[in-house]
Amino acid sequence: MLRPFWHADGGACLPYLPAARRLWYAANVTDDTALRPEGALLPAVVARPSALRRLGAGAWHVLAGFGFLLRRPRLWPLALLPAILTMACLAAGLMAALYSMHRIETALLPGPEKIGPALGFALSLVVWIGTLVSGLVVGLAAALLLSAPVLERLSLKVDALVRGERIDTSRGLRWELVQSFRGTLFFLIAAPGVFLLSLVPIIGPPLGLAWGAYALAFQQTDAALARRGLDFSARRAWHRYWRLESLGFGITGLLTLIVPLANLLVTPALAVGGTLLVLELEDQLVPPDVTARPTP
Repeated sequence: MLRPFWHADGGACLPYLPAARRLWYAANVTDDTALRPEGALLPAVVARPSALRRLGAGAWHVLAGFGFLLRRPRLWPLALLPAILTMACLAAGLMAALYSMHRIETALLPGPEKIGPALGFALSLVVWIGTLVSGLVVGLAAALLLSAPVLERLSLKVDALVRGERIDTSRGLRWELVQSFRGTLFFLIAAPGVFLLSLVPIIGPPLGLAWGAYALAFQQTDAALARRGLDFSARRAWHRYWRLESLGFGITGLLTLIVPLANLLVTPALAVGGTLLVLELEDQLVPPDVTARPTP
């Protein structure tokens, strides 16, 4: 099921533009035709690009999700409810974080007379940032949970638009519901994880960001991968293989939470972008690629 590379034919074109070409990966095929039976596939020697380009590949799909959504008015009705729920949930998460910030600081930190004003201010700043980020992540998780059926339908529409046909190799509605619940639960436990990791000096905030980014990328590709028949363990293996691409996608998605106006569309845009990421990595398709339909 896992495909280890995108094919690339060079050039400097960006994905998701007309006549776009895949530029993140290149495959060099060994020239040993004489050693293989006629018609046999040649082995591919995978040459992965640098880690920075792989992170960029994942990050680009967040921007591609916004662009794909905004350029297709037919998808806007499906994006409306998730956008409204996102506004409400992010506002509630932020207000809850602001309300509880002082109590959390008092409970976790000793008084300034014990640690000094400079260290006390630094630790307080860490707690404030961790609390605010956790509040936003909890708000996003609530919005994703409440709008999950609509986002799954939006992802399905994107699949059909890019492929030219619907794809569904899952194991039935009950199986999909169980997989969706496990994926959402996986993201919900990320919020306290982000908060606890952010309290660790120096290395904590980057680790918290990485954990939240991984969980977000996992959740936003959940529907598309489940439609391809991958269960929870198989989806975890998929994200381990495409670890840097997933981190790039998730980190950019989390940073979008603090971008005015963009954060209002973050849930539908991430659902679209996560589907596009699966289409390119798993199916080797990018817009305007469309699978060939059989002629009548």
